[in-house]
Amino acid sequence: MYVPMGTLLEKANKENYAVMAINCFNLESAFATIKAAEELDSPIIIDLLMEHLEKHLGMETVLPAVIELAKKSSVQVAINLDHGKSKEYVKKAIEFGFSSVMMDASEKKFDENVEETKEIVKIAKNKNISVEAEVGGMGAVAGENFTNAGMYTDPKEAISFINQTNVTALAISFGSSHGLMPKGYVPKFDFNIVKAIKNSTGTPLVLHGGSGCGADNIKKAVEFGINKVNVGSDVMKAQSSAIYQQITQNPNEDFVEMVDKTIKPAKEMVKYYINIVGSKGKN
Repeated sequence: MYVPMGTLLEKANKENYAVMAINCFNLESAFATIKAAEELDSPIIIDLLMEHLEKHLGMETVLPAVIELAKKSSVQVAINLDHGKSKEYVKKAIEFGFSSVMMDASEKKFDENVEETKEIVKIAKNKNISVEAEVGGMGAVAGENFTNAGMYTDPKEAISFINQTNVTALAISFGSSHGLMPKGYVPKFDFNIVKAIKNSTGTPLVLHGGSGCGADNIKKAVEFGINKVNVGSDVMKAQSSAIYQQITQNPNEDFVEMVDKTIKPAKEMVKYYINIVGSKGKN
């Protein structure tokens, strides 16, 4: 069942849970993600990162295949363009059939972010396509460029942004960072940011960089108003670890078998997060 992301987030918002959005790099990860959701009767979002699509197989190649997986699924599946940095690329994604797009102009001045997002919302909503945007800044674990307090979302700006753009969902920064967290490190979240924005707008809010944030942090974030949780690195790590283990044990392992054996660990990681955010049985 291929649906707009807004359909999933509207229900999650009303019933106070979140939907997992998994960054998928190839068909195997998309397949594993959807199968995990089916096993737990959970709605799911497939995030396809603009950067990945530009560097590797383009949306023209990847998207139709993932849409086919979504249409054949027994659960509701949305496919979202993640971190669309270029307005023209986002427009192209709308034409090519994404059911949701993220217009990420968060690195630009606030007024520019508002105007670019408003333009995309107008185009997308005419086609029943959802729009995610971002206010605030997100760091990355790579190079120890973690999100710092100066990058956190200003609730007043976020509230103004939502009121001006009418976005489907807003990604906010309140303590997480993109990438794999160092062993034993759990980031500190400022939940007051989430509460302030949610209480004022009622809009579905998004947590980016969910990998390694800790179950307690994520559960509390959902409790205060997060309805979409993005995770990519933990699932990819599960897959790469499976490959590493196979190569270590048998350097001559058949490549087809090797890739096939990444499906189960990817599924288990997706299911782990589905259980945390409370979307099991919510399809």
